[in-house]
Amino acid sequence: MKVKPLEEIVSFLEPIARDVGVEIVDAAWDMRTRSLTVYIDMEGGLDLVTCEKFHRAIDGPLDEFDPTFGAAYTLNCSSPGLDRPFKKQADFQRHLGEKVEVHFYAPFEGTKYLEGELLSFDGETVHLKTSEGERAIPFSKTSKICLLIEV
Repeated sequence: MKVKPLEEIVSFLEPIARDVGVEIVDAAWDMRTRSLTVYIDMEGGLDLVTCEKFHRAIDGPLDEFDPTFGAAYTLNCSSPGLDRPFKKQADFQRHLGEKVEVHFYAPFEGTKYLEGELLSFDGETVHLKTSEGERAIPFSKTSKICLLIEV
């Protein structure tokens, strides 16, 4: 199945998302199930009613945009979940002062995992307050940064 690039689809959907009051945080094609999933979030958290409202708002326009060049597909709208990786500057800004977990591709300063309070992110460096003090972490060394889920 031939599909348009995700970046093009997200760009097309962003004005609709703004009108509904949500932010598109990610999108994914599953070629095996022929489905497009658009992950959305909003300030204060997402509820099922808003997710459904967004789905209805994009369904018709997406049909006209024709991301699959006429092939059938399933459209899903979802919350990205609590453990979703931070990808955009807005993700970091939204969670300043909160506890996060940082995973590394390879050991960084002797560890492959850190947790601490997110102090700032400038696009290249993540600043954390850990139990050992403040740490400056090159974003390029991280494989995943997300909220710390404490149970």
